[in-house]
Amino acid sequence: MRILIAEDDPVLADGLVHSLRESGYAVDRVASGAEADSAITSFEFDLLILDLGLPKMSGLEVLKRLRGRSSQLPVLILTAQDGVADRVRGLDYGADDYLAKPFALEELKARVRALARRGPAGRATVIEYGRLAYDQAGRVATVDGQTLELSARELMLLALLLQRADRMVSKTQLLDHMCEWGEEVSVNAIEVYVHRLRRKLEAAGVEIITTRGVGYRLRRAGTTDA
Repeated sequence: MRILIAEDDPVLADGLVHSLRESGYAVDRVASGAEADSAITSFEFDLLILDLGLPKMSGLEVLKRLRGRSSQLPVLILTAQDGVADRVRGLDYGADDYLAKPFALEELKARVRALARRGPAGRATVIEYGRLAYDQAGRVATVDGQTLELSARELMLLALLLQRADRMVSKTQLLDHMCEWGEEVSVNAIEVYVHRLRRKLEAAGVEIITTRGVGYRLRRAGTTDA
């Protein structure tokens, strides 16, 4: 799960980034409304944590423009503006949740998990593929109900492959989904994660097919291409 934090307070933003990364999320951060608007139009995120009092473009304007593009990206407003009118305005503009400052980090992470369970309209919370199941909110993969021991990177990789099961996913798409801005992750590293995940999925009767120079595709073991 990849999260964008739009917050201009550097101390608060750094604390949020650190806490959410410790919880296994990929997290990017911007400090202005204009940067937030640009980021969500250029990259794919699973959640936007949005301060209302951003410079260069207000959080409400970012939200208005986002919903004007018919985006279903979940949005958690995080702000010191906690009046009833402020909350109503934010929700009316299309926010999914609203948390006032100051707040407890554990509450914020619980709200993040709740939004992940809800997901954008039409997206299943639990993805099932043969004997394999992946809980996107709890970030837990199971085979016949038994938990698979996967690293945070392997879980991110599995989530994307499951969301696009039976379709090709390029290495570039995997890098964009799994890596934060400025993070040095090579294509060779992606191949290592794929190799490790492939071995762990053997028990589920699921395999990762490599098309050299193109990308990867998840399919049920024993099936053949048409």
